[in-house]
Amino acid sequence: MDKTRQAALKAAYRQQAPALGIIALRHLPSGRTLLERSRNAPGALNRHRFELALGKHRNARLQADWRRDGEGAFRFELLDAVTVPDDPAFDADAELDALLALHQEQLLEQGQTRY
Repeated sequence: MDKTRQAALKAAYRQQAPALGIIALRHLPSGRTLLERSRNAPGALNRHRFELALGKHRNARLQADWRRDGEGAFRFELLDAVTVPDDPAFDADAELDALLALHQEQLLEQGQTRY
């Protein structure tokens, strides 16, 4: 790949907006779920994986389940992605808060517990 093409690809990547959304980390044996809103959903999922692998996750119960059952007992998901319109009045934080509340309510209705 020539340098101009490589530079163009790098520039295009840097200009991409990160995916906003609601993420979930599910412990399959217990059914417990960690829900989180994020302005960079793929980055948040990677952060959780990294912290768990290091043994330094900020949620002690989640870390204990990871140590006991391993990575195979977890599912990492992007539940909802928010498409940001070109409208400058769009409030992404309010949209993320509303989606998070909706998913928390659904979790309670299904009888699942949260971390």
